[in-house]
Amino acid sequence: MSLGTWIEVAYIFSAACFVLALKWLSAVPTARRGVITGVLGMALAVGGTLLRPEIESYRWIATAFVIGTVIGVPMAMMPMTAVPQRTALSHAFGALAAALVGTAEYVLNTHLSSFTMGALAIEVVLGFLTFTASLMAFGKLQEILPQRPITYKGQNFVNVGILVLAIGTAIYLIVHPGSLILFLFMGALALVFGVLLIIPIGGADMPTVISLLNAYAGLAASAMGFVLNNKLLIIAGALDGSSGLILSIIMCKAMNRSFSNVLFGAFGQAQVVLAETQQKSHRSATAEEAASLLLNASSVMIVPGYGMAVAQAQHKVRELFDLLTKNGISVKFAIHPVAGRMPGHMNVLLAEANIPYDALLEMEDANSELPQTDVALVIGANDVTNPAARHDQASPIYGMPIINTDRARTVLVIKRSMNPGFAGIDNELYYLDRTLMLFGDAKSFVSDLVKEVQGQLAT
Repeated sequence: MSLGTWIEVAYIFSAACFVLALKWLSAVPTARRGVITGVLGMALAVGGTLLRPEIESYRWIATAFVIGTVIGVPMAMMPMTAVPQRTALSHAFGALAAALVGTAEYVLNTHLSSFTMGALAIEVVLGFLTFTASLMAFGKLQEILPQRPITYKGQNFVNVGILVLAIGTAIYLIVHPGSLILFLFMGALALVFGVLLIIPIGGADMPTVISLLNAYAGLAASAMGFVLNNKLLIIAGALDGSSGLILSIIMCKAMNRSFSNVLFGAFGQAQVVLAETQQKSHRSATAEEAASLLLNASSVMIVPGYGMAVAQAQHKVRELFDLLTKNGISVKFAIHPVAGRMPGHMNVLLAEANIPYDALLEMEDANSELPQTDVALVIGANDVTNPAARHDQASPIYGMPIINTDRARTVLVIKRSMNPGFAGIDNELYYLDRTLMLFGDAKSFVSDLVKEVQGQLAT
C-alpha cells in the first residue's frame, strides 16, 4: 500500500478509538480502558499527520512540540482538585489552535469557496469566543476573578448585539471573502463576546459552562476539518461537540435549569442579601460526638461536595471509609451530577483516593437508600442537599433534583460556616432537628474524625 493509504488506515483506526473511548469512559469499570484507547487514537492521528507528504520541514512542528510540552507537563501535574481549571485551560488552548489555523488558512488562501469560507467563519468565531470564555471560566474556578455574577444594565442586549454583529460580518465574508480587516474584526468580536458571555455567570453554573465550552471547541475543530479537508478532524470534532452538548443538557436537567437561564440568568446574585439577614437556630457537635454516632450506625451515606475538593480531603475520607467498613458498617457515597465544579468531579477525586467504584451511588440510587440510612455525612456539599428545592417555589433552585439527605435518621454536615453556597440561599437542611453541624475545614475535621474513631475502637 502507498503512504497515503497507510495514513488513511491510521485515521480510520484513530476514529474508531475515539468512538470506543467515549463508550468506555461512560462507565467507571471501563474508564481506564477508555483513557488508554483515547490516547492510542490520538497517537495514531498525530503519527498519521506527521507522515503526510505535504510537510516540507519539521522545524516548526518540533518547536510547537517543545512549547506544548513545556505548557502541558505542568498542567498534567496540577492536583486532582484542580481538574475543572485544567479542563477549562485545555478547552482554551484547543479552541485557540483552531482559531489560529483558521486565520492562517484565510490569509494564505486568496480563493475561497462560499462553503469553505462558511466553515472558516464558524471555526474562527467559535474558536476565539471559546478561547476567551474558557480563560474566564478558569479565572472564576481558580478564584482569580469574582465567582459571583457580574452584571450591568442592558448586558444581555450588549451580548446579543455583539454576537449578531459577528454573525453578520461572517455572512458578509461568505459572500465577499476578500477583506482581511473585516475578518480580523469578526475575530475580535468573538474574543470580546467570549469574555462577556462568562462574567454574568456564577460559580454554581460552571459545570454546565465547562460542558458547553467543550461542545464549542469540538464544533470549531469539526469546522476546521472541513476547511482542511481532513475527515478525522471532522469526526473527532463532531464527537467532542455532540458529547459536550449532551453533557450540558444532562447538567441543566440535573439543576432544573435551561440553557438561556444558565447563560443569561445571573444565577446566585439576587438571593445573597436575604440569606445573610435570616437568623435561625442550629445544633453543632464535636468530632468525638460525631465519631460515636458513626460507630453506632449500621449504614452511613457520605455526600461529597466542592468543600471536600477545596480541602483536598478525599484521602482522609478514604481512611474514614476503611475504618468504618472494617468495623462492619456499610458505607456508600451519594454522587450528585453537578457536585463540585465539573461533571464527574467527585468521581475523579474519590477514584484518586481508591474508593471502590461500587461504593459510589448515583443520585437516584442513593435517594432510594437514604430513608433506611442511619447517618448521612455531608462533606462540603451545599445546594445539592437543600430540601427547599422540593417545596419552596420561590427558591431559585426549586425543582432541582437533590440528594435527599434530610430523610436519613441523622445528618452530620461538615462545613466551615453557616454561609450560603453558590446559589446564595440558606440550606434548610442545616436547621433540622436531626442535623448536627460540624464546623471546620473538611480535611482537618475528617482527620479528627478518623482519630476519634480509632480511639473509640481501641477502648
